[in-house]
This record gives sequence, C-alpha cells and structure tokens, in this order.
Amino acid sequence: MSKFLDDTSKFLSYVLRHEPQAIGITLDCEGWADIAALIEGARQAGKTIDRDLIQQVVDTSDKKRFSISEDGLRIRAAQGHSTKTVAIIYPEKVPPEFLYHGTATRFLESILKGGLRPGKRHYVHLSQDEQTATAVGQRYGKPTVLKIEALRMHQQGFKFFLADNGVWLTDQVPPEFLTPDSSNTADSATTSRQPKLST
Repeated sequence: MSKFLDDTSKFLSYVLRHEPQAIGITLDCEGWADIAALIEGARQAGKTIDRDLIQQVVDTSDKKRFSISEDGLRIRAAQGHSTKTVAIIYPEKVPPEFLYHGTATRFLESILKGGLRPGKRHYVHLSQDEQTATAVGQRYGKPTVLKIEALRMHQQGFKFFLADNGVWLTDQVPPEFLTPDSSNTADSATTSRQPKLST
C-alpha cells in the first residue's frame, strides 16, 4: 500500500473506530457511517477523499480493515472500536484449538501475570496464524507471539466472535490459557512493568 493510501487508511481508522465526532459524523450501533457524510466531514476538516479513494483503500487493505455496505452507501471498520456508540453484533463461533496474539517482548511479564484485556477497545484481538500475530507485535517493538488455548477457553464458557476480516475477538484471556513463544521466554525476566493493552 502506498504512503498516500496508508495515510488515508489511518485517517479512516481514526474516525470510524475512535473519533467520528472529530469530523462531525455519527456511527450507528453497528459502526456504519454514511459515505457522503464522511467525505463532506473530511473536506471540512481539510482532508480530501472521494468514493474512488475510499474503495481503493478498502480493496487494497491487506487486513481488510473496512467493509462497504451492499448498497454502497455506508462504510464501517471491521473491528477495533473504542467509541461507546458502537456495539457491533459479531457472529459467535467455535474457535480453532489455538489462536495467537502478537505483542512486544517488553509487555510479556505483565501479560503473563494479568492476562490479555481489551483496554480501550471492546475486545481482545486474536489472529488465526502466528505470522499475522508477529506482524502485529512488530508495531510495538521486538515482537513476541502468545499462543492462546482458544478451544479450551470456549469449552469452559468463554465466548469467541469472528469479525468480517477474520480477526477473532473475545472479552479477555486469563493467564492460564496463555503460552509465550519459547524463543522469547528469556526476555520475560527483563520485560518492562508497563501494563499491556490488547492490540
């Protein structure tokens, strides 16, 4: 993705996940925003976007961060919302035996003590493969991957949901269901005491 598309994607993530009011738009309870209102709100905020650019961002996003409604009039972020006006009803699914969470090694000690919690987001985000989780972890520093015993969690009553873009969601992951990447186990002794929020 080019820098221009990447910058546009970040802008869309900001307003469709966290601060729709920053450009004077509203999201419904399922996270949908009117595309025409989004374009006009962006213009008034000094950001020039149009329908073709929005479609290009949606089509080229490797993580499928956004969805456009069937009628082509609305757009929403697939997941990652922090705004309280959004309460997307995701389909509840039985997870695979293992899911993965990428983070930075400096957060490992606090995660192993307190588990994974969503922080400002609505859910903890989990990946179905280690490669994706590693890519997430790299955004925060030296990456490490945590293996989640997702199916065992489900069997003990924890609920899992699947977003439009294939990201798995759950309310929390207690530490007893977490296993760190063995190649980074030594780092846990020197990790920072900073609290970890879900990615």
